[in-house]
Amino acid sequence: MTDAFQNQTVVVTGAASGIGAAQAEKFIAAGATVVAVDNNADGLQQLAEKCNSASLHTLVGDVSNQATSTQTLTRVNKVSDHLDIVCNTAGVLDAYKPAMDTSFADWQHILNVDLNSQFLMVKAVLPQMLAQHHGVFVNMASIAGLVAGGGGIAYTAAKHAIIGMTKQLDIDYADQGIRANCLAPGAINTPMNAADFAGDGHMAKWVASETPAKRWATAEEVADLTLFVASSKADYIHGVTIPIDGGWLAK
Repeated sequence: MTDAFQNQTVVVTGAASGIGAAQAEKFIAAGATVVAVDNNADGLQQLAEKCNSASLHTLVGDVSNQATSTQTLTRVNKVSDHLDIVCNTAGVLDAYKPAMDTSFADWQHILNVDLNSQFLMVKAVLPQMLAQHHGVFVNMASIAGLVAGGGGIAYTAAKHAIIGMTKQLDIDYADQGIRANCLAPGAINTPMNAADFAGDGHMAKWVASETPAKRWATAEEVADLTLFVASSKADYIHGVTIPIDGGWLAK
């Protein structure tokens, strides 16, 4: 997709590592201007050094804070006169905690980072996208948004809610040039899943053995799917959730 996103402006949250970093790198390589947002300043610096591109602009901020979404739009408007794509990728796990092990503070934290951050970003950028009569959202869900067992109670609730929010967002504004879809990754080898590879990697091996494809995916594979879903080639894809899970949901 070399130059497929030339003259397009993209926001990627959670861009300091994992899927978000891979998305930012792929969009840069495809000619886009990217505003990369994360609370990890060191990770964003590493991304900037790796991309080595004047088209990458970083913003350190907590996506669960409304001020960050406002600052993101401000940064976009400093580097471009339009915003084409938002990848709401930032998220955290909940260590598979069931209800009895989840405090209300735990619950709020997961929903704030995983769900509310996406809503805040949508609220910040949607007026500009509507004025342009064009805008694409690629929201990060999970197989935990489609079935139980992919996370704890808070993570599963947040990811289910993201899917519902994305459907409604698309239905409400599709006739005004807005397109919103979700991705639902399964086992992806990223720093967020480092605990599964700890020690002898028993958990990672078990997950791979239980996945029909018998392996974990890379962040780059999810990024490749992101670029397709965000592209004009996917213009008729609206309000859906696309799994990338090695066949996990087909079992």
